[in-house]
Amino acid sequence: MNVFLQMLIWAAVLLFFLAGLAGSIIPGVPGPPLIFAGTLIYALATRFEKVGWFTLLILGIIAALAQIVDYLAAVYGVKKLGGSKWGMWGSILGGLIGLFTANIPGMIVGLFAGAFFMELWKGNKDLFSSTKVGWGSLMGFLGGTLMKVIFSLIMIGIFLVDVFQPMNLLE
Repeated sequence: MNVFLQMLIWAAVLLFFLAGLAGSIIPGVPGPPLIFAGTLIYALATRFEKVGWFTLLILGIIAALAQIVDYLAAVYGVKKLGGSKWGMWGSILGGLIGLFTANIPGMIVGLFAGAFFMELWKGNKDLFSSTKVGWGSLMGFLGGTLMKVIFSLIMIGIFLVDVFQPMNLLE
């Protein structure tokens, strides 16, 4: 394989990995699946020379698990502190509005505010209960985000070990 093609493959992998890491933080962007896609591109482009089907299977399972854990963490945060479906929807809507108006800090404020106001308005909760649900939403999001980042870094680590492990001299 010529050097230009190798550089092109690595640029694509790096782009997918960076987008995946960003997507582990930004809601709505599937971070771990993007890292999986970068690994798949590498495996296909190199004809599975270093990264094989077993690694792809493991990384696919980790990516799916990361998405499930992220979803469950957000739901758990709202439900654990007494939230309803209104709090969950408010959290999602507030987070998206915050993200598009004030980036990551706006998203964090929006997650809390969306759950808080929707519980106060539609969930018929008092001020204290609505505040608890807002915090639950925020803590669930942060916990899920932390787990997605950890899963993403593990996926990248597995990929790098596969690609850069020394060849077995006995083979």
